[in-house]
Amino acid sequence: MNVHKNARLTPHGREWIVRLHQSGQTPKAISQAIGVCPRTVRKWLERYRLGGLAGLTERTSRPHRLYRPTPTPIVERIAALRRQRVTGKQIAAEVGVSPATVSRVLRRLGLNKLTMLDPAPPVQRYQREHPGELIHLDIKKLGRIDGIGHRITGDRRGQSNRRARAQGLGWEFVHVCIDDASRIAFSRVMKDEKKHSATAFLKAAIAYYASLAIKVERVMTDNGSCYRSRAFAKTCKRLGLRHIRTKPYTPKTNGKAERFIQTALREWAYAIAYTHSDRRTEALPRWLHRYNWHRPHSSLNNQTPISRAGLAEDNLLKAHI
Repeated sequence: MNVHKNARLTPHGREWIVRLHQSGQTPKAISQAIGVCPRTVRKWLERYRLGGLAGLTERTSRPHRLYRPTPTPIVERIAALRRQRVTGKQIAAEVGVSPATVSRVLRRLGLNKLTMLDPAPPVQRYQREHPGELIHLDIKKLGRIDGIGHRITGDRRGQSNRRARAQGLGWEFVHVCIDDASRIAFSRVMKDEKKHSATAFLKAAIAYYASLAIKVERVMTDNGSCYRSRAFAKTCKRLGLRHIRTKPYTPKTNGKAERFIQTALREWAYAIAYTHSDRRTEALPRWLHRYNWHRPHSSLNNQTPISRAGLAEDNLLKAHI
């Protein structure tokens, strides 16, 4: 039922008018009982007389026929000029019709916006064939908490005063890693985003993938200072990794890590009301296990990431335990 918000009568109310009239009441008495004018009552009674119950439904305001529809040659001319990137007013002047007619025709043809003439270029997606060919690294900064915060309670009272007194809890940094081919992810909460934390996380990530019989060949990062450090470069060389850095200000290049961070925030970091940062950190391994082993991934045809690792049955049970 598509009835506007100020309507006094719905189809059920109109049937009520018909029933009252059939019981012998006059249109004036019905109008006083319903709260509408007698003219409205007579209108719906006449529609019922002509069309029965079907006549009590909404009717379109479009006229039954157009007396002077825009000729087909003019419509084709308008479309041809529009495809040449001519504006609506220029088309109206050249064709000899009003700008309103041109606008109406272009809207009907789906050419009222110039962007509709140039379809969006297809999104270029890439994915490595085998696990370990490329892993993506990134870092997400999270504020430390010692109670349920304003994201859940909506109460921001006292937060500004606390920061002004330099009594803020500070930050913690979630280092994330995700395999390009399998989407198997690894993550840890570190104290900072400096070179020593980045190199320690890289070593832990490589060890984790090695436990799944995955040998990492390349690592992709953004241009953060920790990833441009000599310590990180030496670690990559020592581990036999080729280090690839994304183009500046192009996060879509590292989009798999960016998307994993969004998922982690929604399903882990902000999923429940943690009372302390330590409780949130303790929940991270459990959520990672679910993400890798039990959560279907849309980019993998709703298969789990671990299904792409190619583990044998014995190794699969050992790694899962």
